[in-house]
Amino acid sequence: MTIAETSTITETSTITITPQSPTIGALIEGVDLREDVRDDVVAEIREALLRWKVLFFRDQDLDPPEHLAFSRKFGELEVHPFAAGHPEHPEVLMISHDAEHPGFENVWHSDVTWRLAPSLGSVLKVSQVPPIGGDTLFADMGAAYDGLPESVKERVDGAVARHDFPGFRRRMKANGATDEQLADFDREYPNPHHPVIRTHPETGRRSINVNAAFTQEIVGWEPETSRAMLDLLQRQAATPEYQCRFRWEPNSIAFWDNRACQHYASSDYHPHTRTAQRVTIIGDEPYFDPDQPVTMTDGSPFKGVVELRAQA
Repeated sequence: MTIAETSTITETSTITITPQSPTIGALIEGVDLREDVRDDVVAEIREALLRWKVLFFRDQDLDPPEHLAFSRKFGELEVHPFAAGHPEHPEVLMISHDAEHPGFENVWHSDVTWRLAPSLGSVLKVSQVPPIGGDTLFADMGAAYDGLPESVKERVDGAVARHDFPGFRRRMKANGATDEQLADFDREYPNPHHPVIRTHPETGRRSINVNAAFTQEIVGWEPETSRAMLDLLQRQAATPEYQCRFRWEPNSIAFWDNRACQHYASSDYHPHTRTAQRVTIIGDEPYFDPDQPVTMTDGSPFKGVVELRAQA
């Protein structure tokens, strides 16, 4: 497979898949997510998600029940404990930024890695967009791992890092949460230790599993050494060759695999308004398995960005 071949539009029996970059991001057409999507279409979408890490859909005016129904096709749904949910559908996270509430998600991160079992993925629908700006960037953390020097891989394969939710804790305190309430949250969500490099449970791919929002330290390392390595690993997400960028339109949807990519919501549109609703699918506890084979769901070998470049 060459890079040219990865950019080819693919038509399956039901959907059209148009890649947005050589390794990450694909536009999906030919499906109305407001309907009860058939199982065979769900299987094709899941396969595309594993291959491209984030999928984009246009002109999908889902109401909350339709949004939930589609997301449940991929697993059980979580309720975010720190952020505002829909008054009738708590699994729907409401996100709104305007002149008085500027965006703050402009940092590379994977969602809820402060959970023992971070999310499988998220389905985000944007309803109101600013006149310009407000794009979301996605980074292929498997390609980012492939791009590390072998000496770095040897140091971090098998290492473990501690995760926490300091940003949410600060915002809760600013909004009046008491020390007792914060202590309750700390007891309910104790800092998990996750592998620095995780193995994808479905594809077997290794990817960088630390992020600037929630990863605090590499366990057992000297603080300065830990910080230097985390900085190096986290900077990988900012490499343009590992990225795609999505320009939102009203009723667009992004569905990303939180196990394989990170994202960055550009906050360049203040004081304009951007509103969205997000549904998150419960995942599993990350692990590192050096012996797990790297395959796609059909069993064919998966070619990372390094191999693709070598064969182009």
